[in-house]
Amino acid sequence: MAASTTATTYDSGGAASPHRSPVSGWPAVVAVMLGILSIVTTEILPIGLLTTIGAGFTISDGMAGLMMTMPGFLAAIAAPVVTVATARIDRRPMLCVFMVLLAGANFLAAAAPDYWLVLVSRVIVGIVIGGFWSIGASLAERLVPAASVGRATAVIFSAVPLGSVLGVPAGTLIGDLAGWRTAFLAMGGFTVAVLIMLLLVMPPLPPRRTTRLTVLRGMLNSVATRFALLLTVLVVLAHFGTYTYVTPFLEQVTDVGSGLITVFLLIYGAAGIVGTFLGGSLVARHPRATFGTAAGMIAAATLLLPVLGQWKAGALVLLVVWGVGYGAVPVSSQTWFTRATPATPEAASVMFTASFQATISLGALAGGLVVDGSSPSTAMILGGMTAALVIAVVWAPRPRPGARCACPLRVRLLK
Repeated sequence: MAASTTATTYDSGGAASPHRSPVSGWPAVVAVMLGILSIVTTEILPIGLLTTIGAGFTISDGMAGLMMTMPGFLAAIAAPVVTVATARIDRRPMLCVFMVLLAGANFLAAAAPDYWLVLVSRVIVGIVIGGFWSIGASLAERLVPAASVGRATAVIFSAVPLGSVLGVPAGTLIGDLAGWRTAFLAMGGFTVAVLIMLLLVMPPLPPRRTTRLTVLRGMLNSVATRFALLLTVLVVLAHFGTYTYVTPFLEQVTDVGSGLITVFLLIYGAAGIVGTFLGGSLVARHPRATFGTAAGMIAAATLLLPVLGQWKAGALVLLVVWGVGYGAVPVSSQTWFTRATPATPEAASVMFTASFQATISLGALAGGLVVDGSSPSTAMILGGMTAALVIAVVWAPRPRPGARCACPLRVRLLK
């Protein structure tokens, strides 16, 4: 699809100049990364606190899982709506507004006397995810010189595994020491610090292109985009249908205490960082192998957990495998969407965010129903089977970029 038919160009204003100092835009890149880190951490914070929050409000683990379901659904809606509605507004104040909303959501969760107010805070989190991520994920090319865009993008995306490292285990640790409300309070304070940094280092970013709903609809006419969408939905469904309930699994099956769960999740997150950088270094050259391997590692870990996860050593080894596999998923998914529509990077980011977040909520909801109706082990098995489907799909013949839906899946997506 030609750029002229998908976007309207404006004065780039804040776009990276070829004469800009190689380091002048890096503080802004770090600020965007920290913004996404605060969002990812807030989003997954309830995973390590799931049983504690559930006990505090006298609700089931599945009902507590709604804290993961709500943000995903709202983010899927907010990603295209907010991006289109604010397309002509400078990106700098928009990023700051989203940080204000995120801080407020964390403080609301920390003070909520009833569970429904916690869910309201998670609705706000979903809006922030859809807006900030869709804008921030595509800003690297506007903040640093062209030669540094790849490194800047890797820095921004490192927020995803860092959120896993810091969010779930740190939240669990703070919850154990001072209560789950303190974990949300601390997250609100961190978000305020990120807001201050954005105000200090982020340059003006007047709109350069507008992302219209017609552009997004046009993307869905591309077989390449639909292929990326299918892969993303399957692997994220498999992951969050299981990982959302990893704490109940470790408690009930592995018989791990809360203190050791924090250590297990920390090791999982560290493995996720390794997976992100491995995936980022390989996906450009080997997109199919990278995505397929990541899905295979998730499938193997979740299918084997009900058997080998009865022992602490077995559970720990499988969590490491799982962490490395999932760490490669976000960067692989984003790469496939970007390759499918290279002329419209922000629109590709919107599609990536919407599909990813919608499936997070769907996975958490489906997993919650399985956990409440059966057991965490059953959720692991079903998630592993779903991840195994990704392997079959990713090795199927692929469409090339720009191919229309009428084309068969015999042509190539990524070369």
